[in-house]
Amino acid sequence: MQINLPEIHAEVEAAFARYETALVSNDVAALDALFWDDPLTIRYGITENLYGIDAIRAFRAARSPAGLARTISRTVITTYGTDMATASTLFHRPSVPGKVGRQMQTWMRTPAGWKVVAAHVSLIDE
Repeated sequence: MQINLPEIHAEVEAAFARYETALVSNDVAALDALFWDDPLTIRYGITENLYGIDAIRAFRAARSPAGLARTISRTVITTYGTDMATASTLFHRPSVPGKVGRQMQTWMRTPAGWKVVAAHVSLIDE
């Protein structure tokens, strides 16, 4: 298996950038489109465990758009072959001073493009 093929890495970086833009601008349609449309998709959040795309979509639709601004750092994207990747990043939000957020995503190439199939978001003391 080849790790971090340049063209595949660039594709996942672009998908991750689209996700980040959609997240901080609360573009729910774009966020939904970047997640795999399947009951097997999982998102563990700071205060929620979401199983299946329907639960993830319901969470996104109900979430307040306030306090979503953030800065990210130490982003690491690793691709595995041509169809799987992980993206990990740290984030800081002005709305939660003294905390550092951690986000991990598993991305899979689908016929509709790169999609998040599993995600985990958590906060810890800085």
